[in-house]
Amino acid sequence: MILGLETSCDETAAAVVTGDGRILSNVVASQSELHARYGGVVPEVASRRHLELVSPVVREALGRAEVTLADVERVAVTQGPGLIGALLVGLAAAKGLAWGRGLPLVGVDHLQGHVASLYLQPEPLEPPFLCLLASGGHTLLLDVQDHLGFRVIGTTLDDAAGEAFDKGARLLGLGYPGGAELDRLARAGRADAYDFPVARVPGFDFSFSGVKTALLYAVRDLPPGELEARRADLAASYQRAIVRALVERTQEAAKALGAQTIAIVGGVAANSELRAALPEATAAPLALCTDNAAMIASVGRYLEPAVDPLRLDAYAVA
Repeated sequence: MILGLETSCDETAAAVVTGDGRILSNVVASQSELHARYGGVVPEVASRRHLELVSPVVREALGRAEVTLADVERVAVTQGPGLIGALLVGLAAAKGLAWGRGLPLVGVDHLQGHVASLYLQPEPLEPPFLCLLASGGHTLLLDVQDHLGFRVIGTTLDDAAGEAFDKGARLLGLGYPGGAELDRLARAGRADAYDFPVARVPGFDFSFSGVKTALLYAVRDLPPGELEARRADLAASYQRAIVRALVERTQEAAKALGAQTIAIVGGVAANSELRAALPEATAAPLALCTDNAAMIASVGRYLEPAVDPLRLDAYAVA
């Protein structure tokens, strides 16, 4: 029985997962509304909110799982990457729980957590596979050979795909967080209305700064009335360019590596067009695409606990 904690950004999350990968509970308290007025996550505000939420969220996760701390055999917590203040809140809570109960503590890499969301019941995916990890902070192509880690074969040279979606949504007046809103608006538009660029960079890397700038110019050059009329077309064309970049590079990598299986994880894996464009891929369940603690607990099934858990420290960059 593993208790997982995740506080890397603006979600306070706790989950209880069994050793064979069954999710008994997965509680996520989002701060989206809190940060919407600022147009993005404010690290200090996020940290303070985590302090208020972490204990109630853990209690709710235990309650939904119908277990107590006496039933928990291991604690797993996100160490990084992420906002350092937010990470320290979750790490301190996990250390306290583990030390107080005499439990093993596992420090988990947030990115490995996204990959491990695929290992959970009811339909776990077994390595090896090629994994596209696309979120607000990262865009990576990963060669996954076993449960213990991965090899990075491609990354973004500038913005992450999720960041590009959020910035595009802001340019279109959709607010924050904007990725899901842009996806919804795009369904009412024509994806061929604008020919936004798809960057071609060496290897299997990505670049999204060009398409973001192209959208900025397109929005700037339209009169207010026409902008409102073309907003859905802009959203659909912009989304198509980002998805094309992700899909084409993923398929190229799969062919080069001879990968028989492709998987997609992370917040952008919830995008409807990306899922439709990679129908052969195994996508993480929608509830496990965004940051959550079940994926952290999933990693905790495979890694060895820290030898000196009270010395575990957070890290901001992967």
